Amino acid sequence: MKTLQTLIGNNRAWAASVSAEVPDFFEKLTHQQSPPYFWIGCSDSRVPANQIVGLMPGEMFVHRNVANVVAPDDLNGLSVLEFAVDVLKVGHVIVCGHYGCGGIKAVLEGQKSGLVGQWLRRVDQVRKQHAGRLAANPAPADALCELNVIEQTLHVCQTECAQTAWRRGQPLCVTGWIYSVSNGLLQDLGMTVTGPEQVEAARRRAIARCDDRSALNPPRVIPSKTIREM
Repeated sequence: MKTLQTLIGNNRAWAASVSAEVPDFFEKLTHQQSPPYFWIGCSDSRVPANQIVGLMPGEMFVHRNVANVVAPDDLNGLSVLEFAVDVLKVGHVIVCGHYGCGGIKAVLEGQKSGLVGQWLRRVDQVRKQHAGRLAANPAPADALCELNVIEQTLHVCQTECAQTAWRRGQPLCVTGWIYSVSNGLLQDLGMTVTGPEQVEAARRRAIARCDDRSALNPPRVIPSKTIREM
């Protein structure tokens, strides 16, 4: 088992390697924070946001919680979203879930006790909303992972923060992705919105793609090297 001092040593080695590759990297990093992306993801330790998309510190603003939930009464999450959109002026908000999510599993198995259970009631609402669809799906856990991303992306679009940004003409793209721990690949779920008039149509398309899990219409793999070009 690694000790805390091992982690400090790892940090020293990492900082030295970055400085060797880009000598003025940390000096530039101290002057400003202007990331183009805001990532809302799951707290799962197997899904490190910057690493899986190949971005360095300073290039992505990140918020994580159990099951990548966007809730209207979560002052923490909404405050981070507001800071990202209103202050940092990010151009992209990415809601990213992952297959094999423990929060999704807990909801499907009815394990909803304690504080985590209270938090996961938002995911349980998604499960209830799509109960018939999930019952007919041969892989309900994977389907709920996807549907949860779609609905949480919808919730971002419905926030006053996003709506206000669009009203004032600020470029803002909100999109939903999912990550596979088993192969390290991201997938685009088709829930991408750049204006309020697109929200419902995008949601319907994304849900239709979730329903159709045949090999003829798989989710599109997102090569990590292209994220800088978004």
